[in-house]
Amino acid sequence: MSSGHTVSTRPSDDHVEVAVKGVVVATSDRPVLLDETGIPTRYYLPRDDVRMELFRPTTFRTHCPFKGDASYWSLDLDGEIIDGIVWSYETPLPGAGEITGHLCFYPDRVDLSVTPSTPASEA
Repeated sequence: MSSGHTVSTRPSDDHVEVAVKGVVVATSDRPVLLDETGIPTRYYLPRDDVRMELFRPTTFRTHCPFKGDASYWSLDLDGEIIDGIVWSYETPLPGAGEITGHLCFYPDRVDLSVTPSTPASEA
């Protein structure tokens, strides 16, 4: 990792909902939060919490020197294809292992709603 650049992950029980054009495509109470230098917190959702029947894998790939190789999916919403809207690190580099196989949506291409969990001391 380059000097000063950090990547950290942590499990959460925040409630995350992802919608596209009013259609809920994912909902989770078990995201993995990823914090990386210079990037807002990303919410990685377990595949079981995503409506995978609506997504099609693409051939597009990218490489991050801090997380590894990312794969992308497009959303098929009633025949309208929204290309490359979500990505996943199937075999991330050490230090990002908690996001293995989880999916992360581009926050500017979806309606992402996060409701923080209530700490046990406040419940």
